[in-house]
Amino acid sequence: MKIENISHVAIAVRDLEAQIAIYRDVLGLELVSLEQVDDQGVKAAMFQCGQVRIELLEPLGDDTPVGRFIEKRGEGIHHIAYRVQDLEGTLGELSERGLRLIDTAPRPGAHGAQIAFVHPKSTGGVLTEFCQEEPPPSA
Repeated sequence: MKIENISHVAIAVRDLEAQIAIYRDVLGLELVSLEQVDDQGVKAAMFQCGQVRIELLEPLGDDTPVGRFIEKRGEGIHHIAYRVQDLEGTLGELSERGLRLIDTAPRPGAHGAQIAFVHPKSTGGVLTEFCQEEPPPSA
């Protein structure tokens, strides 16, 4: 297993449009994509910040994972995602090393990536995502 880099840091928000305005207009980050991911129950906005991206996640309802996260913990950092070349192989290695997987196989995620999550109880309380994706565009 080889982690290439941090893909993105995801932040749970209640009002995506209001936060887009802050990240784009106040912080000056480039909005690179905006999409709704029904099977994950979110609207997602992705910003480029150097080689790392910031992903804002607004829940589509209170009964979604991000909706429950906000209800329990409030807005804030939801997860950190690491980019790998071989997601299936990475999951096998993580399982062999004793980490508790939420996803035992890759599944489609936002922005065209294949994703899988590791339970936060295995990673010091941090929900961790591994993703296999195309590298970000060159700056």
